[in-house]
Amino acid sequence: MQACPFDLSDPRLVPARPEIADARLRGHVEAERYVVGEERSVVVPAAPLRRTPRFDAGIETEAVMGDTVTAYGAEEGFVFVQFAHDGYVGYLPEAALGLAVAPTHRVTALRSFLYPGPDLKQPASGWLTLGARIRATETVGDYLRIAGGYVFAGHCVPLAAVEPDYAATAERLVGTPYLWGGRTSLGLDCSGLLQLCLAQAGIAAPRDADQQERGLGEALPLDFEGLRRGDVVFWRGHVGLMLDATRLIHANGHHMAVAVEPLREAVARIQANSYGPVTSIRRLTPSTAS
Repeated sequence: MQACPFDLSDPRLVPARPEIADARLRGHVEAERYVVGEERSVVVPAAPLRRTPRFDAGIETEAVMGDTVTAYGAEEGFVFVQFAHDGYVGYLPEAALGLAVAPTHRVTALRSFLYPGPDLKQPASGWLTLGARIRATETVGDYLRIAGGYVFAGHCVPLAAVEPDYAATAERLVGTPYLWGGRTSLGLDCSGLLQLCLAQAGIAAPRDADQQERGLGEALPLDFEGLRRGDVVFWRGHVGLMLDATRLIHANGHHMAVAVEPLREAVARIQANSYGPVTSIRRLTPSTAS
């Protein structure tokens, strides 16, 4: 039997349901039928991923424009998908998906508007978030032409360009409202903030704090001494990023926003009120970041 391509211990990453499963799971999980997924691209600014195909179901995470997914079939206006970038599975609105395309650029502004033509005086027809990936077909003056309209070229960079200082990206997001499952500059949760900032630095990261804690960097002592910019602090179910030796930036429910505060104050409050003590501190290096 071939090795299973998915982590069967983590239901967030296994593209299987009682009635269907990914064909690569044959022999590893039981299902009524096995299907080969179809690669699709997200074509809307953002869309919620839900655990069940219902519009009133809770949000697990978000898809943003340019995300690649594997689609396993549509039902009741939803498509069961798996994200290519972090393996998450769930249901996206069918209208959020289009044919698979290869992006050429990434949005680096917190938000940028889409226009029907290459003219800022035209009425905006949509928006794009930081990190959205787009396919530009031509440059017209100061604008890139993409499917659905035009976006200001100065708000975008070629896909291969990176922002090495991921803490600087986090600082740009201070004040962004807290949103459980959020991955856009309109709303973020703690692990969504970290994943988004690392992505701008070219570092692939899992979606949730527990996955990030297992998969990122090298462990440091838990004495809060000698910390530096970019170190990542984990609690059971929460994560934040160090801006320097003493200050933490994190999306959190206390401030209901991305906020900066002294690490020791955050540690005392979080231990007393929510997630308990710090479970680990990890340092990302070129050899351990991915």
